[in-house]
Amino acid sequence: MNEILKAQFFVDDLSDDQKAVITNLNAYIKQGLTKKPSSVAIIEGAAGTGKSVVLMELVRQYMVDPHFQTALVVNHPELYKAYRDIAASIPHMHAKSILRPTALINHAQRDHKKYDIIFVDEAHLLYSKSEPYAHYHGQNQLTDLMNLAKVVVVVYDFEQVFQSKMYWDRDLLMKTIGNHPYKRFDMNFQYRMVASDEQVAWMDDLTAEKPLKPFPTNSDFAFEVFDKAGEMFELIKKQNKKYGMSRMVATSGFPRIDGRHNVEMDTFNLPWDEWDPQRTPWAKREGSITQVGTIYTLQGFDLNYVGMVIGPSFGYDPQTDTMTVIPEKYSHKEVFKKRKDIKFTRDEYKQFIANVLNVLMKRGKYGLYLTAYDDALRKRLLDLYHTGK
Repeated sequence: MNEILKAQFFVDDLSDDQKAVITNLNAYIKQGLTKKPSSVAIIEGAAGTGKSVVLMELVRQYMVDPHFQTALVVNHPELYKAYRDIAASIPHMHAKSILRPTALINHAQRDHKKYDIIFVDEAHLLYSKSEPYAHYHGQNQLTDLMNLAKVVVVVYDFEQVFQSKMYWDRDLLMKTIGNHPYKRFDMNFQYRMVASDEQVAWMDDLTAEKPLKPFPTNSDFAFEVFDKAGEMFELIKKQNKKYGMSRMVATSGFPRIDGRHNVEMDTFNLPWDEWDPQRTPWAKREGSITQVGTIYTLQGFDLNYVGMVIGPSFGYDPQTDTMTVIPEKYSHKEVFKKRKDIKFTRDEYKQFIANVLNVLMKRGKYGLYLTAYDDALRKRLLDLYHTGK
């Protein structure tokens, strides 16, 4: 299992683009280690651009070097387990240096500990407000991390923001950095998927409520729209048996039926993913083939093939020929929690929900299979699929 994880996060044949970003980041980190106040390096890019691969190459360089006091933090429980698993198989890399941000901040503040470099993956999941329920009593986790390290290297994707307590946009990031020196390192090249730029743009346009059009067929990326989720699941099981790492995923909003809160549609009926204290992340567990994945278990992980069920909170508007986002049908209430310092509009809540779908669709390296709970949306997607074949 460690070999599977290492293959995702530690890549021997880095692309020229990735090597260039790493070279520039190294120069900036070395400069920041000699200056005050603390510096911030921002690795920014969309889902699938290899941000974590670049970050982990830096982690491999610095966290095995005893001359540096370093730590890696991530606020995603499944990624946290994955990184600690990986650390166990990397010489001189210690799992105890990989922490959730709240744990690191609380321990470091209590023990007056300082770091040379703190690496932060999925920094858009850092709390930007106090969260006492999660034992975080500060006001902004990035602020606290900057106060603990000479250099903070953060990975941001503002299109992966899903909840108010972890809300980030560029304005808030710049306000938080304040007078600290910073530099952005943009990664605007697709790395995960074998899909073409036009195919990735189709996914972005779908979730941006732009007029629908046939899926481009200009790469080896597999794409198919299904009328029945049950039929799609049969194909996912075949792909999982043949290639491994193929899973069903869905967005929120499915109604409770007879007390069950499963994903139910035509002949398809499976429970949602379950948090498990075991070390193996959900995406890597073979038993996950009988569950439906969500952003909480899949963000940051690669799959080979994805069976995407677009949930009831997405509909279809024939007047504009667009997929629509319907927040009132989104049943995961964590998205809508209010906060005192920011008042979110309906459009911003719609964006949170659209971001979830966008990221889930992009989990698959080699293929995306699609269906929709809403009858009108599913019919329109099917019509376009058959038109474009």
